[in-house]
Parts: sequence; C-alpha cells; structure tokens
Amino acid sequence: MPKFPEPPPVPELSKLPADEATLPDGTLLWRIYLQAGKYPTTWDSFRDFGPTNSRFDHHLEPKGKQSRAILYASQRGPTCFAEVFQETRTIDRHKGEPWLVGFELARSVRLLDLTGNWPTQAGASMAINSGPRPRARRWSQAMYQAYPAIEGILYCSSMDGNRPAVALYERARSALPAHPVFHRALADSAMTTLVTNAALQFGYLVL
Repeated sequence: MPKFPEPPPVPELSKLPADEATLPDGTLLWRIYLQAGKYPTTWDSFRDFGPTNSRFDHHLEPKGKQSRAILYASQRGPTCFAEVFQETRTIDRHKGEPWLVGFELARSVRLLDLTGNWPTQAGASMAINSGPRPRARRWSQAMYQAYPAIEGILYCSSMDGNRPAVALYERARSALPAHPVFHRALADSAMTTLVTNAALQFGYLVL
C-alpha cells in the first residue's frame, strides 16, 4: 500500500475523529508576503485565488477566485524564509517587495494536527508534508469538507527540519488582529542581520 495515497471519500474520512491542535489567543505567527509585483497583497490577506502550487490549497478546480481562501504562516520567523524562498534558494530582498510580519492571534484557532499520528490513522503518512503537492491539495480539500469546525492545518515544514507551520483556512479570518506586532520590509537595513542569519541557517544566497 502506498504511503501517500489519494484521500478517502469525505463521508469515510469524517468518521475518523480529528486530531485537533489549538493555537491559543495571543499565539505569535509569522509570514512573508509581497507588497508589489504581479500579485501584491497585504499582511492579513487570505488568498482566495487558487488552487496554486502551494501544498495545502483547499480551493476547488477550476482555478480562479472563490470563497475558499488560505493564509500560510509559521511559529518561527526563519521557517518563513525557508518556505518562501525554497524554489530559488535565494532570499531576494527586493523583488516583489517582500515584508516579514508577525501577528498575535486575536482568539484561539482550531487546527487539524498533521504532525502526529493522524495522517497514518487516515491512511496516509508523514509524506503528506513532503510528497506530491497536487495530492496534498486533494487531502486538504477532503479535510476541509470532512471537518467543518477545523479552521486550518498544523503541519511539518519539510524545509525547516519539520518545525511547525500553519495553513489557515478562511474560517480563521476573525482570528487575525487589527494590527501586527512586527512589520518590516526585507530590504530595510534593520533587517540585514536577520536575513543574513536565515540565509546562513538554510544555505541560501541573499540578493
């Protein structure tokens, strides 16, 4: 049996209890987003266009703007650098005007925990965090439908030593605060040490 098969039908999956992880009110999350370029956004925007190539997009085909939306974040700033710049392995501080933002949740958020045994219980494995992305997206679609109370996913970052990362569904929109606690452009001179340290940690280049 494959370690990362297609997801079971939603009615079957919904019979398996969700392994929930709750991020409490005040949990600090980090993300890197682009203020310019082809797809500029804001620090608190959930992306409603999809599915893209991102691992846990739960958007339905055909690709386009829809009611489903997602926001990827992490509990460590360095994880953002590892994930966002993984394709080129180069931290470009200027292209698209990337910004690092840290924000504290305004309320608790209920996540489906993919960092433990639940993937195995569901018929998959930890390969859900690193295996083929199209299949992972189909799993996310199934999980979204099977567990209406779940507001996102807690998963392992395959680029940062399996440290925790988060994919928030649009159900978690009300958990975002009015203002972030940290917000700086990567091109800001005050970010030089942080960016350099992240590049050294992951063996990335810096532009």
